[in-house]
Amino acid sequence: MLQDLIFNSALFGLILSLVAYEIGLRIKKKLKLAIFNPLLISIAIIIAFLLLFNIDYEEYNNGAKYLGYLLTPATMCLAVPLYEQLEILKKNVKAIMAGIISGVITSMSSILALSLIFNFSHTEYVTILPKSITTAIGIGISEELGGNTDTITVAVIIITGIFGNMTAEFICKTFKINEPIARGVAIGSSAHAMGTAKAIEMGPIEAAISSLTIAVAGIVTVIAVSFYATLL
Repeated sequence: MLQDLIFNSALFGLILSLVAYEIGLRIKKKLKLAIFNPLLISIAIIIAFLLLFNIDYEEYNNGAKYLGYLLTPATMCLAVPLYEQLEILKKNVKAIMAGIISGVITSMSSILALSLIFNFSHTEYVTILPKSITTAIGIGISEELGGNTDTITVAVIIITGIFGNMTAEFICKTFKINEPIARGVAIGSSAHAMGTAKAIEMGPIEAAISSLTIAVAGIVTVIAVSFYATLL
């Protein structure tokens, strides 16, 4: 059948993902509300489509997985705004580093506290421990520690990024965080690339510092995780 031929195509998952995201972008552009995040909308559309046509996830992922290969080079592109604001970085390097380290410690300590409260196993704990860093690094850390990288780690990182993207501007306004560097560090250390997408909308300095924070926070997390992983 034609339907089976389309759904079993290697390009099916890729095309569905791109179309769903384009729909999300158009909805966000039209309604201009933070809750209508393009990635969140595209996830909902894809889930609904797969359920409606009773398509197995593996069939969809045969094509969609190729998008994952673009994660690392896409992250590297964030170096461009950083280069453009290099002088500001040099003048505030100590404050930026202190903020990044504080952000990483806060993130991992909150996961530890919640894991103790909800009596998580060690595997569940290390699976969600790298929630605030970019997917490319987070998956590697979770896999090294024995976490569930195929589903939960990816889902937690994506949810964290979407939530950060949706709430970053609101939180900064609510708590009167007006300093661009502080905003960039906070967003980058808590919501990785998805948060940085919002930082780019907020201003060039926020974008540059948030881009830097993603990379440095990843390195700090790799160092700190060996200690935190032993606490539960």
